[in-house]
Amino acid sequence: MKPVRHVEGRTAALRLENLDTDQIMPKQFLRGIDKRGLRDGLLHDLRFDAEGRERPGFVLNRPGYSDVSVLIGGNNFGCGSSREHAVWGLQQAGIRAIVAPGFGEIFYSNAMGNGLLLVTLPEVDVRRLMDEADRVPGNSVSIDVDALVLRSAGGVEARFEMLDRHRRMLLEGLDAIGLSLTHRDRIEAFAKGHWAAQPWLKDVGRFSTTLTPALSRKRERE
Repeated sequence: MKPVRHVEGRTAALRLENLDTDQIMPKQFLRGIDKRGLRDGLLHDLRFDAEGRERPGFVLNRPGYSDVSVLIGGNNFGCGSSREHAVWGLQQAGIRAIVAPGFGEIFYSNAMGNGLLLVTLPEVDVRRLMDEADRVPGNSVSIDVDALVLRSAGGVEARFEMLDRHRRMLLEGLDAIGLSLTHRDRIEAFAKGHWAAQPWLKDVGRFSTTLTPALSRKRERE
């Protein structure tokens, strides 16, 4: 992943509470075996009607919102299933950050693990950002991950919190595996001590798969 230290972009307000991952990325777009093409499915049923025509009232279909990269969402954004495709689709559509009063727990972990910045702010600040985005199409915000501060062109300035590990993952461009590997020396030292103290447990899985067929044949002979 690429480091995420600073995000600046134009905003759009999604005034929807409890927007779930099935709405963000509907199930019919999950048939592939890779990440390609998910942009087309993003918020599909909100963007288009049953005949595939754009819904003119949906914010991302309105003039002035074509190059939005920061979404201002309602509470419990990304609730529902654990599909990581919701995060990938948002990123493929150019979304770099989402600001909301709260997020679905699994969605939050998926987003931070893929470099999609999520900012949790009090509802009063989120409402101000939504009003700015509606009043001035494409109103911009600047988010400093290092300082944990968001500033908008309309005058909102707010500090936010983030777990140290998520902040480090963003700043250093690490996913969960990459973060774990920063502790590789400690992991290897622990493993070495563990196998030295309990050598009979090492490779027990490999030995069991080797022995099981032989034991089965022995039982058959008996």
